[in-house]
Amino acid sequence: QVQLVESGGGLVQAGGSLRLSCAATGRTLVTYSMGWFRQAPGTEREFVASISRSGGSTYYADSVKGRFTISRGNAKNTVYLQMNSLKPEDTAVYYCGAEIRDMLVSPAYWGQGTQVTVSS
Repeated sequence: QVQLVESGGGLVQAGGSLRLSCAATGRTLVTYSMGWFRQAPGTEREFVASISRSGGSTYYADSVKGRFTISRGNAKNTVYLQMNSLKPEDTAVYYCGAEIRDMLVSPAYWGQGTQVTVSS
């Protein structure tokens, strides 16, 4: 079994920055593709960004392109989301996801989520 643990959420003013972290524990002998999703109150969970198993490919939702950057850490199965120029509409619970395929399509594993609140 794989467990994902997120950290780094919090309260920030519009225009500010936050960095989210996600680390996988458990069955981590293999490398997973990883990514971030978010869910605001009353909405469905939506894709934010993903990174391939090798780290060579990244994908972003149009709403965050140019502001968010996803990267893999030196430790196996760790991923970061650097969020700059944050907007109130970025407020949501952010979830880390992972799966065995080269690119993240439908996560098999989910973290518990970390709250990001952007004040105007």
